[in-house]
Amino acid sequence: MLPQIDITPEPSDTLAMKVSETIHELSSMSGSEIFSSISSTIIKWGLKVLAALLLYLIGAWIIRRIRKVLKKIFTKRKIEPSLATFTTSFVNIALTVILFIVVVSILGVPTSTFAALLAAGGLAVGMALSGTLQNFAGGVMLLLFKPFKVGDYIDANGFSGTVDAINITTTQIHTVDNKIVHLPNGSVANSNIQNYSTADIRRVDWNISVSYGDDAEKGISLLKDYLSKDPRVLNTPEPPFAALSQLGDSAIVLTARAWTKSGDYWGLLYDINKLIYEDFPKQGMTFPYPQLDVHVRNVQD
Repeated sequence: MLPQIDITPEPSDTLAMKVSETIHELSSMSGSEIFSSISSTIIKWGLKVLAALLLYLIGAWIIRRIRKVLKKIFTKRKIEPSLATFTTSFVNIALTVILFIVVVSILGVPTSTFAALLAAGGLAVGMALSGTLQNFAGGVMLLLFKPFKVGDYIDANGFSGTVDAINITTTQIHTVDNKIVHLPNGSVANSNIQNYSTADIRRVDWNISVSYGDDAEKGISLLKDYLSKDPRVLNTPEPPFAALSQLGDSAIVLTARAWTKSGDYWGLLYDINKLIYEDFPKQGMTFPYPQLDVHVRNVQD
């Protein structure tokens, strides 16, 4: 048989010694023996290459099938497209790397070096991209649990606006003054999120301070009248409400509440504010101003 040379990396002097020994053994063999050894070695390596190639083709076919199954599952469950694409690509890359290592090991190449390189590379990337990985994890949580969706008006991480896009690492919103804000998903997922678009209706609250001595019952009646005449006010889940809610230091506080459609919230709030400001003084209701009474006492020696 033809002497086998170990392809594992070794010091140059050891490799040179093994090559010298192999040449010496070949010189002592006859032509038929050399031909027989070469044929046996070729057949042996040919079978290894054929097995590796066959395994690669089967593995590649299985990976393609897995990708198709994942796409069908994501489509059926209506998973966010960005998350579905990322997950499919990640699975494809991971399985391809595993297939490559298995194929190389069949050919007799040591795989410990590949494993060490992958581990070291993964550790280095993880340390360098710790913030990005946190945002990625937050993006996955947002896309899976869906506390909000594109088009919702939210308040998160100190910003309020309409959601334009939910990406893997950031969420893009535009504020009411049309500023574009990119929020890192890591902080968004860990913050309090108010989604104003989840429900079809919202409750509008007003707190109006009026002077002591004013007719509180008249103010309450005026507020109920304003709300009952506005077509945007709903009578369900409860009719408009008004009452005297607080006795403050320098004013009494009248509170009014009404339900309306989410799209009419701001319009109703602003219009009723304007109506109260214009009509209350005409009806004898006054708005108090902050004041401080200073009493001076003359102290004689």
